[in-house]
Amino acid sequence: MSHSTYLPGPTADTVRDADGKTLTPPPDWALLPPGDAGLTRRVKAAGDFWIVQEKKGRRTFSKGIWASSATIERIRGDLEAERSTEAYAKRKLADKARRDQAQATYVDEFYESVLAYLDFASPYAEVAAKMARAITDHATPVGSGTVARTKRISVEQRAEAAVIAWMRHQTTAYDSMSIPRVKGKRREVRRMLATRSKELLSRYRRGEAISETCPLNRAL
Repeated sequence: MSHSTYLPGPTADTVRDADGKTLTPPPDWALLPPGDAGLTRRVKAAGDFWIVQEKKGRRTFSKGIWASSATIERIRGDLEAERSTEAYAKRKLADKARRDQAQATYVDEFYESVLAYLDFASPYAEVAAKMARAITDHATPVGSGTVARTKRISVEQRAEAAVIAWMRHQTTAYDSMSIPRVKGKRREVRRMLATRSKELLSRYRRGEAISETCPLNRAL
C-alpha cells in the first residue's frame, strides 16, 4: 500500500504535485470527498490512495482522497450495512455521551485555568468570572480552531494565550488596524498589544481603581 499527498488540480479530475505538475489519477479511481471519517479511514487501509489537501494561511484543509472506485463502493456498502444495525446505533449514542462528558469536563477545567491566570484582586472577582466565562464560551467549542483546542501546550498556557487573543480583539483596535503586509509586522503588532493587555490585567490584579472608560469594562 502506498500514498502521496497533492494539491487540488486546475480541474476537478486532476491534482498538482509539489513541483506544480498536473497529474491525472488512474482511470478506475474516484475522488472520495471529506466528511465521513470512518469511510475515509477504511479506504486508506484498503489500498493505494492519493491525499488531496489545500493550505489556507496556517491551516490545511482536506479536499478528499483519490482511490479505487471499486474499493470505495465496496467499503461504503459494508459501512451502510453495519451502520443500520441496532448495536451500531447504541454504540454511537454511548460514544456521543462520552464525548459530551469529556467536553463538559474540559470546559470546566479551561474556565478554572482562565480564572487562575486572571487572578484579579477581590474587588474585581465578578469581573474576572464574567471575563473567564466569555473567553471560555468563545474558545472551547469543538471545531472552533482556537488555541484552547490545541494539545501542543498545557491548559495553563492555552488559557493565557486565549485571554490575550480575546483581549486583542475585544479591548484593542486590532481588528480595524491597517497593518502593512511586511513579514513579521503583524507579529510585532500582536506583541505590542499583548504587552498593553498584560499591563491592563496587572491593574486589575493589584486592585487599582479602574475608570468606566476602561476598554475591558466596555468589552464586558
